[in-house]
Amino acid sequence: MIATVAAVLVFIGIAQAIAGWVAVRRFVATPCFARDDVLPITILKPLHGDEPLLEQALATVCAQDYPTFQIVFGVQDPADAAIAAIQRLKVRFPLVDIALVVDPTPHGANRKIANLMNMLPAAKHDVLVIADSDLHVRPDYLSDLAATLAQPGCGLVTTLYTGLPASGRWPALLGASQITHGFLPGAVLARAMGRQDCLGATMCLRRDTLMRIGGFPALVDHLADDNVLGQLVRSLGFDVRLAGTVVATTVPEASWAALFRHELRWARTIRALVPGAFAASVLQYPIFWALAAVAVSGGALWAVALFVLAWLGRAFAATGIDRALAGKVEMLAFPGSVGFLPLRELLSVAVLLASYAGKRVDWRGHTMHAAGFTASDAPVVKGLHKR
Repeated sequence: MIATVAAVLVFIGIAQAIAGWVAVRRFVATPCFARDDVLPITILKPLHGDEPLLEQALATVCAQDYPTFQIVFGVQDPADAAIAAIQRLKVRFPLVDIALVVDPTPHGANRKIANLMNMLPAAKHDVLVIADSDLHVRPDYLSDLAATLAQPGCGLVTTLYTGLPASGRWPALLGASQITHGFLPGAVLARAMGRQDCLGATMCLRRDTLMRIGGFPALVDHLADDNVLGQLVRSLGFDVRLAGTVVATTVPEASWAALFRHELRWARTIRALVPGAFAASVLQYPIFWALAAVAVSGGALWAVALFVLAWLGRAFAATGIDRALAGKVEMLAFPGSVGFLPLRELLSVAVLLASYAGKRVDWRGHTMHAAGFTASDAPVVKGLHKR
C-alpha cells in the first residue's frame, strides 16, 4: 500500500516537472513590453561584505544600455570590504552616476531594509529599482523593468532569476540547480495560476507608490520584506508584474553546511508565509518518492523501473528549462547536470523536514526568528542578534 502511494506521488511529481518546463517555455516565448519614452531610474543596491563574484555582478548593472540611471550603493560599516569593489567600479565606469552611502543607523530588525532607509535620501530619480547585490543582469535589464512598470495598472515589477554557481564545487552546483530547476519553474507556474508574488531579487516601483504604502519603515520589522511589499502594493489596487528579463543570482556556497543554512532560511520563511503550499511542495520530488518505493517494496523490479522513469522525467524537464532559458539569459544561464538530480531531491526533502524543527533562520551572519503574523500574512521578525 505504501509503495503504491509512493508510485502515485512519483507520477504527480513528474507531471509537475513537465508542467513547469512548459510554463517556462511559454514565458520565454512571450514578447517583452516595448516603450519609446523612458524615465530616469535609481538603482538601490544594499551591500554587506565582499562576496564571490560581487564585482562581476555589480559591473553588469553599471553596463546598462539605458539613457539615464543612477546607482546608489549602501553599506552600514565603514570598514565593509564591499567598499573597495565600489571604488574600482567608479574607475571602470567613470560616466555612470554612482553614489556610496555609509550609514550604520539600524532603524529596525531587518538590516537590508534599514540599509535601504539610509540610502533612499541619495536617490535622485522617482523610479526605484531595489536589487540584490549578487544579481547578474543583461544590458536591457532596466529597459524591460521600465517598460513593464509603464503598463496600465502596474505598481510593482519583479523578475525571475536563475542560479549561477560561483565555483564548480558540488554545494554551489546543487544550489544553482534548485533555483533554476525548482524555484524558477515553480514561480512561473504560480503566476499562471493567478498568484502575483513579489520575488525579492528585483523590485521596481515608483517613489510615490513606496510612500503610499508607508515607505521602507513599513517593511523594516519583517523577515519577508519582499512579500510584504507586494501585498501592500496590491492593497492599493495595483498589480505585481513579471518583467520579461531573466537575471541570475550568484550561488556562493562552498560547503554543504553553508548551502543547508541558506536553503533552510528560504524554507522556514516560505513555511511561515504559505504553510499549506509549502507542505504540498513535497509532491514535486518524484525521484525521492521513487526511492521510497524501492525501499518499501524491497527493491522490486517495478519500483526500480519507476526510479529510472522519475530520473528521466526530471532530467527531461531540467534540460528543457535550460534550453528555453539559453536565449533569454544568454551567458548568465548555467545548465545543470542531470546526474546529481537524485542527490538534489534528497537534500531538498531534508531541508523541508528540517524546516519544521524550528523558526530560527540565518541571514548574512545574523539570526532571525519568524514568530507570529501581521494582517498581511507575513512573518514578523521577532528578534535579531549576532550569531
